[in-house]
Amino acid sequence: MKNKYIFGFAVVALSFSGCTKLDENLNGQVGSAGVSGGNVASLLGATYAAMIGPYQAPWNWAALQEVTSDEIIVPTRAGDWDDNGAWRSLHLHKWAPDHTRISDVFRDLNSISYVATSVLGASPTPSQAAQARFLRAFAQFSILDGWGQVPYRDAGEDVTKPSRVRNAADEIAYLISELNAIIPDLPNGPANVANKNAAKMLLMKVYLNKGAFLNRTTPTFDAADMARVIALADEIAAGGYTLTANYFDNFAPTNDILSKENIFTAQNLGGTAGSDLDGQWKCTTHYNQNPSGYNGFSTLSNFYAKFEANDTRRGGSYTGQTNVSGIRIGFLVGQQVNQNGVALKDRKGNPLSFDPQVSIIERDPNHLEIAGIRVIKYPIDFANSGSNKPDNDWVYFRYSDVLLMKAEAQLRTSQTAQALALVNTLRTARGASALTSLTLDVLIDERGRELYWESFRRQDLIRFGKFLAAWQEKPASEAKYLVFPIPDNQLGNPNLLQNPGY
Repeated sequence: MKNKYIFGFAVVALSFSGCTKLDENLNGQVGSAGVSGGNVASLLGATYAAMIGPYQAPWNWAALQEVTSDEIIVPTRAGDWDDNGAWRSLHLHKWAPDHTRISDVFRDLNSISYVATSVLGASPTPSQAAQARFLRAFAQFSILDGWGQVPYRDAGEDVTKPSRVRNAADEIAYLISELNAIIPDLPNGPANVANKNAAKMLLMKVYLNKGAFLNRTTPTFDAADMARVIALADEIAAGGYTLTANYFDNFAPTNDILSKENIFTAQNLGGTAGSDLDGQWKCTTHYNQNPSGYNGFSTLSNFYAKFEANDTRRGGSYTGQTNVSGIRIGFLVGQQVNQNGVALKDRKGNPLSFDPQVSIIERDPNHLEIAGIRVIKYPIDFANSGSNKPDNDWVYFRYSDVLLMKAEAQLRTSQTAQALALVNTLRTARGASALTSLTLDVLIDERGRELYWESFRRQDLIRFGKFLAAWQEKPASEAKYLVFPIPDNQLGNPNLLQNPGY
């Protein structure tokens, strides 16, 4: 069931007008008076609510992680999705310091630090403080991942002075210390609050990506760090998580009940609590489908080809969605139909048959609207479609990722047989055939199959040394694109230095 106590926090949080759109001159930090005179519970709720903007939509943090990868392309379709080349520049790795999406996400991630730090200056309980510190660490991990340097202040610092900035090495040390310190005071659950296993999973990601954050062109992987990844995975496994029988139930409107593997989620209450999660299907569905979408985001045929035909992660019919609208779950390829099986047409009267072939600029007027395989990862919540407030809880962390990170740590420390067995456990649960061998190239493909469109792909490609390679509709790119530029409008802080090459 949904946790109405936390939901109450979120409702109060939405009344704070500055939670996700802070004055950029503050650099997303907190002053001595906090955000307002509100009570601690309200401030903590504001911190959870501040997570909505950057994370719960396909066009913010998810876009920086996925559109920059081999998983998503947003083709320009005549006048649609041109946006002055913003989407093309992400896929082609041609962005600059004035890229609006990069700037907005940097600001909004820092705003989470701002609101979380305000909790710590308002006499919280140990549990409240630990939750706020986790949410701050979560956001700062994303900033480190994206930009390689992290602005920060402690509670009570003077906002008229520039915020301090940690480099990658200092931020990694801080995150390891911070997460270890708060785990004892975090609750055991539920998944929709900051909890012990969520902190352990974030700590796994810090250790696993440590070498890549320190040297993105040539990542290294220390055996002691990999041992910590494995040990933390075993601690999380003791929490009783199992792989959910129906893969897509992890993302369903009732995923708080159906999922057996979700470790950290953002709670949404259908028709009431706001999120941009409905953008997950609207960004990709055609105008003439139900629900009507924006006919934009697609996946690439080379990525789709990585899946076996029997792999349930490819998708198929899904009760509560396909019988209501005709839309299948997972990858949408070929002729699309309505709930009665009647073939749909595009706006020109051509068959609405999604073609795997897609170009970054589509020019054929009869191909514009059908180019590209579409993806529905979160089952559509038709019960709350009129409110644009779906009931699906947003998924940050799942147990399957724990298994894959453990397997990666094992593989990187020559425990190949153990890693292979672990990956095959996952593949068997997903209906895919067992692998006979495991290499890093095979493992990065498996991470793609399991975690597609979940905001991890750029991070994974960098760690596996593949982010700069050429792929479908993208040439090889320069090393400077391994980090995003510090936005032009943030360089008034002398402690923020523009990343090399920008």
